[in-house]
Amino acid sequence: MEPNYDVVVAGAGAAGMMCAAQAGQRGRKVLILDHAKAPGEKIRISGGGRCNFTNIHTTPNNFLSENPRFCISALRRYRPKDFIALVDRYGIAHHEKTLGQLFCDGSARQIIDMLLAEMAKGGVELRLQTTIEAIARTETDFTLTVGGQTVACQSLVIATGGKSIPKMGATGFGYDVARQFGLRVTETRPALVPLTFDVSLLERTAPLAGVAVDATVAAGKTRFAEALLFTHRGLSGPAILQASSYWREGQEIAVDLAPGQDVYAHLRAARTTRAKAAPATILAELLPKRLAQFLSETHAPKGNMADQSDKVLRPLAEAVNTWRVKPVGSEGYRTAEVTLGGVDTTELESRTLAAKTVPGLYFIGEVVDVTGWLGGYNFQWAWASGWSAGQSV
Repeated sequence: MEPNYDVVVAGAGAAGMMCAAQAGQRGRKVLILDHAKAPGEKIRISGGGRCNFTNIHTTPNNFLSENPRFCISALRRYRPKDFIALVDRYGIAHHEKTLGQLFCDGSARQIIDMLLAEMAKGGVELRLQTTIEAIARTETDFTLTVGGQTVACQSLVIATGGKSIPKMGATGFGYDVARQFGLRVTETRPALVPLTFDVSLLERTAPLAGVAVDATVAAGKTRFAEALLFTHRGLSGPAILQASSYWREGQEIAVDLAPGQDVYAHLRAARTTRAKAAPATILAELLPKRLAQFLSETHAPKGNMADQSDKVLRPLAEAVNTWRVKPVGSEGYRTAEVTLGGVDTTELESRTLAAKTVPGLYFIGEVVDVTGWLGGYNFQWAWASGWSAGQSV
């Protein structure tokens, strides 16, 4: 049977649409499929609806993988400046927020519309609310059962993402396809996700829900200095989301709630210069008032500064500068921004994202064992891996 498409892309997200557009503009006949009602749903909700579409500081060091060097080729072939140039060509206004993160001034919908326009330039056919029921490989092509019909193609690209945010339809479909063709899938787990406390710790920290503070959070040897947020389940905020990718069950995280401040020295000095002040008052100079009150009630419940011995002040300071806490778990895929792990990179060509043992099969984006930090890095991986595959399919 003659293939009726050169390329079929499964998944109309960031990586899939980029790949389809590139392949189509190279003259390939492309079909892109998605079971959702609309394309680019994760793009639409990202960045508070403004889409943190890349990070100008992207390097391979901003990604986790069993093979940290795998992402280098694609990231070099398609850089942040390349995607920014595309955004600029479409007149989409954008700004840098912090730490190299670029956001649309307007709606994330502009990025989706741009990708749809790029696909249209390549004559790409888009089918939504369409489920792939089966995939088979012949000697010359792939055959897909789609809505009871058979579709054939020379190249099949899996861009179906990971398991994060299942309410948006996320599934493990891409991993199932990899296993069907004998490709290894690494352990997968929620990443960029809030961490949760056990009941006894939650009972103590419940009064802090909603309190935010700039902090340094370390998981193992990796540390992040960004905002931290106390929640009614545990901890969230950018610093925690970043650390969650490195944290494992049973491990502690180390939190400095006043980075750059020697809280013990500050308290000892205040004991002399402001002896009649309450400990909470002194701490509130460094921390949000509610957090200062909570810590002082826990560690220095009686008296003013003059009444506090070094034996009291040291653990109070350590609770601020070196708080060690053991989360019991995470909020899981329900709120995770990405999935850590995926299709083993040893199974793929780093330049093209093609499966080494299955000619014509490609895996791109989040389904691959390449996971970026928070802050636009995962979108840059989507653009880079999608573009790289799009040059080859």
